[in-house]
Amino acid sequence: MGIESTAHTFGVAIINEDFKILADERAVLKVEPGSGIHPQKAAEHHAEKASKVIIKALKGAKVSMEQITGIAYSAGPGLGPALRIGATSARALAFYFKKPIYPVHHAIGHIELAIKLTQAKNPLVVLVSGGHTAITAFNDGKWRVYGETLDISLGNLIDQFARELNLPFPGGPA
Repeated sequence: MGIESTAHTFGVAIINEDFKILADERAVLKVEPGSGIHPQKAAEHHAEKASKVIIKALKGAKVSMEQITGIAYSAGPGLGPALRIGATSARALAFYFKKPIYPVHHAIGHIELAIKLTQAKNPLVVLVSGGHTAITAFNDGKWRVYGETLDISLGNLIDQFARELNLPFPGGPA
């Protein structure tokens, strides 16, 4: 089971040992056009939705908590108040059901999933998100950043541009 709560979405995914996605459930905070994410509002949203999303994921995957072999959660980077809700949910489940718990770097989670799905070998990664724009690669046993923006990430720039134009969140229409 994986729990995601870095920003405007509280999500729970469940995969099996073959990495088949059994469930991927989300509750997304509604953000008014021209507005951004307010960290405390995101945390309140996540606290309200967490148990419902977890239950929906378990039902969708047709598994019980007893069948879950571990719980991973986004440990950052992200919005502190929102991250705490995901971490607390994961810790409570892990403690109660006696499951191992795995904090995951949010950006590296995206990279590792993409590698698993594409079967890429030793990729040079251009990571673009709301909080990051970086060139990174796996070297000497860990992910290393070889270059990154020094001022504003590309994702944050797009979000700011969309707010200025009063476009819907996130960053305008798809």
